[in-house]
Amino acid sequence: MNPDRVELVRKRFGLTKSGFAAKLGVDRRTIQRFETGEGEFPQGCLDKLCAFSGFAREYFLNPASPEFPNPDGVSFRSLRSLTAGKRDAAMAAGAIAFEFDDWVSDEYTRPPHDLIQADDVTPAAAAAQLRAHWGIGLRPISNAVNLLEAHGVRIFSLAEETRHLDAYSLWRNDKPYIFLNTTKTAERSRQDAFHELGHLVMHRHKGSAHATAEDEANAFASAFLMPRDDLLAETTWGMTLTDLINKKKRWGVSVSSLNYALHKHGRLSDWVYRSNYIALNKYLKDLPEKAKEPDPLPHETSQIWIKILQDLWKRGFPLSRISAQLCLPESQLNDLLFGIASDPSAPHNRMLSQI
Repeated sequence: MNPDRVELVRKRFGLTKSGFAAKLGVDRRTIQRFETGEGEFPQGCLDKLCAFSGFAREYFLNPASPEFPNPDGVSFRSLRSLTAGKRDAAMAAGAIAFEFDDWVSDEYTRPPHDLIQADDVTPAAAAAQLRAHWGIGLRPISNAVNLLEAHGVRIFSLAEETRHLDAYSLWRNDKPYIFLNTTKTAERSRQDAFHELGHLVMHRHKGSAHATAEDEANAFASAFLMPRDDLLAETTWGMTLTDLINKKKRWGVSVSSLNYALHKHGRLSDWVYRSNYIALNKYLKDLPEKAKEPDPLPHETSQIWIKILQDLWKRGFPLSRISAQLCLPESQLNDLLFGIASDPSAPHNRMLSQI
């Protein structure tokens, strides 16, 4: 039994050592001794572990230790509000993603990244430099995930039911990774994607733990999604909530983000800015409980993963076969791949089922 792989599964399910021990019917000290290499895995517990986790027995017998994201190189938003269990669960998802990503890399060549490094300029300048480098000028971004993938960013999804975990990013072997929590609104996910891009571009060498890193990444995301010149050319003074709802789709941002950007650039007075927030809160309060954004955008997904999965189907490798080969639950892989393989009613999955 590989203690590192057992620990990964414990963390992926957000279990403390006590909670994990209770599921296996043993005491906490037994798990503590096993994870530190001082004791053996309890007899008869492997079947229980496989049953509740969905991981195959062979996964735990593999002597190779999984690679976790380096915590020193990971940018987590809302870190002060994020519990250790939720953070560890997201990092364990990253370790599973690395295993799958390495398997895919043996089969397919994907675009190398062409991100710049802009450590010593303002967030707005960094956003402008990257837009220029990518040749997209001031035009709005229709699909954030597709744009990032086209420029070599490896994007995985997270299905974490917590309001404190939006996304995280890191560099690994000179490859940029972004993990997006897909339980958020589409507008929030787009903002999160470019927030993490800001970390990758501005904080690769100096890290993202310093006091201003989150504000810098927020400013980068706003400037990248809504370039100042385009924003001012397309808006007018004193826009109301109705105006914001009608206009937000140009940049694919939330009403709140657009309201903030317009106020920052002097398009809204303090009074109109506050009035719009009050009106927005009332608007959302009158909507169904789960509504979090007026006139919401559809969620984005990954075109690269769709293309890879389609080709694998053609070659006789459905996701179920890949999961069996890697000894990973299909559900864990599906959660990392934007749910592409789980919804047979989705257009891309109808294509997959016909292959």
